[in-house]
Amino acid sequence: MGRTYLSLAIGMAMGLAAAGTLQAQQAPADAGNAATPPAPADAKQLGEIKVTARKREETLQDVPIAVSAFTAESLFKQNVQNLADLQGKVPSLQIYAARGSNTTLTAYIRGIGQADPTWGFDPAVGIYMDDVYLARPQGTMLDVFDLSRIEVLRGPQGSLYGKNTIGGAIKYVSNPLPTKTEGSVETTVGTHGEKDIKASLGGASTDGVWRGRVAYASEHNDGFGTDLVNGSRNGNKNTNAARATLGFFPSSSFNAQLSVDGLRDNSNPRGAKMLTANSFDPGYAPLPSDYDTRSGMAQVNHTKLWGTALTMNWIASQDWTLKSVTAYRGSSTLSNIDFDTLPEQIADVAAVYKDHQFTQELQANYDSGGSLHGVFGLYYFNGTAKGQIDNIFLGSPPYSTLGYSQYGSTGGAIGTKSYAAYGDFTWDISPVWSLDMGLRLTDEKKTAQIQNYGFANASFTDPIATLADFHGAHTSRNASPKVSLDYTASDQVKLYASYSQGFHSGGYNIRANCSAIPTSCRPINDEKVQSYEVGSKMTFFDDSLMMNTALYHNVYSNIQLSVFTSYTLPNGTQGFFGDFTNAGKGHIDGLEEEFAWKPSENWTLSGNFAYLHTKYTQFISSGVNIADTQRFTNAPKWAGALNLERSFMLPDGSSLTGRINYTYQSMVYPETTLSPLIAQGGYSLWNAGLIWRIDQPWTLSLQGTNLANKSYRTTGYNIAALGIVTGFYGPPRMVTLTARYTF
Repeated sequence: MGRTYLSLAIGMAMGLAAAGTLQAQQAPADAGNAATPPAPADAKQLGEIKVTARKREETLQDVPIAVSAFTAESLFKQNVQNLADLQGKVPSLQIYAARGSNTTLTAYIRGIGQADPTWGFDPAVGIYMDDVYLARPQGTMLDVFDLSRIEVLRGPQGSLYGKNTIGGAIKYVSNPLPTKTEGSVETTVGTHGEKDIKASLGGASTDGVWRGRVAYASEHNDGFGTDLVNGSRNGNKNTNAARATLGFFPSSSFNAQLSVDGLRDNSNPRGAKMLTANSFDPGYAPLPSDYDTRSGMAQVNHTKLWGTALTMNWIASQDWTLKSVTAYRGSSTLSNIDFDTLPEQIADVAAVYKDHQFTQELQANYDSGGSLHGVFGLYYFNGTAKGQIDNIFLGSPPYSTLGYSQYGSTGGAIGTKSYAAYGDFTWDISPVWSLDMGLRLTDEKKTAQIQNYGFANASFTDPIATLADFHGAHTSRNASPKVSLDYTASDQVKLYASYSQGFHSGGYNIRANCSAIPTSCRPINDEKVQSYEVGSKMTFFDDSLMMNTALYHNVYSNIQLSVFTSYTLPNGTQGFFGDFTNAGKGHIDGLEEEFAWKPSENWTLSGNFAYLHTKYTQFISSGVNIADTQRFTNAPKWAGALNLERSFMLPDGSSLTGRINYTYQSMVYPETTLSPLIAQGGYSLWNAGLIWRIDQPWTLSLQGTNLANKSYRTTGYNIAALGIVTGFYGPPRMVTLTARYTF
C-alpha cells in the first residue's frame, strides 16, 4: 500500500509539470546541425516541432493525436543512443532488447505488443524508417545517428498506418538532404569498454540539383558479464550501421531520393541470470551476478539488416502533392539461445531466421488552403519470413542415457501479401471546430508451410516423429475507421475526442504440435482493438508552459498470446512447446500526461506520467474462463519521469547545460506465466548529463545512466517442464564522455 501511495504521489508531481520530455522534444530542429539549434525568438518560450503523424506536416501541438516527438537535439541531450533508450521518456511505452540480443526489439504501448521475436509472429507496434515499415523485429533496435527526429504515436493507428500498429507506431526520421556541405564526427568512450564513433557528411552540387549524404555508426563495448565456461564476454556490443542517400532535385516541384542502409550486429548473446536452481541439474546454484552465465553453447547471436528505398515527391498543382515510396528490405539472424544458462543441454536452442519484404506506397495530399485537407493512398506489401530452430531438451547424462532426451526442429515459412487503401481528411467546420475522418481497407493473405519434427539425436537428420507438416492459408479483411472531433477553445487550448480501430493480423503458429495439441495447427484470428480517447494540447504563460493530456478506454478482443503448453509424452515425462493462441478479451484504461515548463531562460522542468489499468474479461484455458487469475504483460500501473535542466553562459562565451533525470515504474509482469520470480517490482532510475558547448563546432557531453546501479529485469523465461526460471537485466551504471565536431 505504501508503494502505491508513493507512486501516486510521484505521478501527481509529474502531472503538475507534464512537459519534460517535450521541452527537449520541442526544441527547434536544425537538420544540418543537431548540436546547435537556433534559439527561439523569446528565450523563455518552448520551441515548436513539426511532425508527420497524420502523413502531413503539422505542429506537435496542433495534431489531435497522442504523440511524443524528439528532435535530434533532445535525443543528444537525453543520451538516447538507440530506440530502447526511449524507455521512461514516453508515457505507456515499454521497450527493450528481446531475449539475449542487442538489436532485436520488443515494444509495448498501452499494454499492447508482441514479445515473441520469431519469424511467424508480427510485432504489434509498427516500426517505420523514413515511411518504410519494418516487418520483423530483428535489427530494429535502431541506432540514433544522423536523424532529424523520432515520433512515437500511442494507441491504434489502423486508419493511416494499417495492420500491426494496434498498439502504436514508432517513426525514425533521418536527416533531410542538405543544400551545402555539412557534417559531423562524434566519438564516445565510457565504462564497460564503451567505444563508439558516429560520422556523417552531406553536400550538394552548385546548382542544388544533386544532393547526397552518407552516415556511419560503429558501437562497441565489453558487455556486462562473463561466460564462466569459456571466459568470453556476454552481450559485448559489436554493431556497425551505415546509410547513404542520393537525391535528384531538378525543379522546385519534383525530387527523387534513393537511400540504402545496412546493419551488422556481431555481438555475443546477452547473459540471462538463473533465478532458481534447475531441478534437472540442481548442483548449480544461482550466480550472484545479473549477467554472468555458465553456458555450454557457442556465443553466437549475429544479425544482418539491409534495405533500399526510392522516394519521389511531386507538387502536381497548388492543391495536390503526390508521393511514392518503393522499398525492399531483408534481414538474416543466426542465434544460439541457452535457456538454462548451464553447461549441460537442458534447453539449448539454435535458430536461423531470414526474411525479405517489398513495399509500395502511393500518397496524395490535398490542401487548397480552405476548410478541407487530408491524405489518401494505396499500399502493397509482399514479404516472406522463414527459419529453422533446432531444440535439444535434456540432452546430457543421465537423461540422455535414460532415454528422456528430446530433439526437435521447428521449420517453415510465412508468406504475406497485403493490399490496402486509406484516406484521412479534416474538415474545418468553423474557426474553432474540426472534424477528422479516416478509413483504411485491408485485404491480406498469409500462407504458411509448417514442418516440425522429432529426431533421435542431435544430428537432426532422420525424423522419428512428425509433429506438424502442413500448408495453410489465412485471409484477413479489415476496415479500420477513425473519427475525431477537435475544438480550439483558444490559441492556447485545443481539445479533441476520438474513436479509432486497429487490428493485428493472425496467421499460424510456427511451433505447432498437431499430434499433441491438434488445435495448435488451426489459424490464429486477427486481434482487434477499439479505442475511445479524449485529450488536450495546452500552452500557457506565453508558451513557457506546455501540458498534453490523453485519457483513453480500449476494448481489446481476440488477444494473441505466446505461451508454453505442456503435455505428457508416451514415456510419462512432460513435453512442452511454444503455443500461440487467441486468449480472449480485455479492457485497457489509461491516463497520460506530458509537460514542459520553462520558468526562466535558463531553467526547464519537464516530464511525463502514465496510469494504466488493464483487465482480462475473458481468458479461455482448457475450456475454462480464468480471466480473474490473469494479468497483462508489460503493463505497469504507474510510470513517469521528471527532468530538471539548467543552462549557464560562461565568461568565454561557451555554455554549460546540466540535466538530472528520475524515472519510475511500478511492478510489471514481463512474460505470460506471471511468475513472481520473474515479475519486476516497482523501481526507479537516476540519470544525469552535463553538456559543454565550447564554440560553434565543438561540444563535449558527459552522461550517466542508472547512476544508483539499480538491478532490474526487463524480461525472462519460466519453463516449468524443464525447471527453467531465468531473467534478463537492464544495463548497470554507465558513464560516457562524448566529443562532437560539426561543420
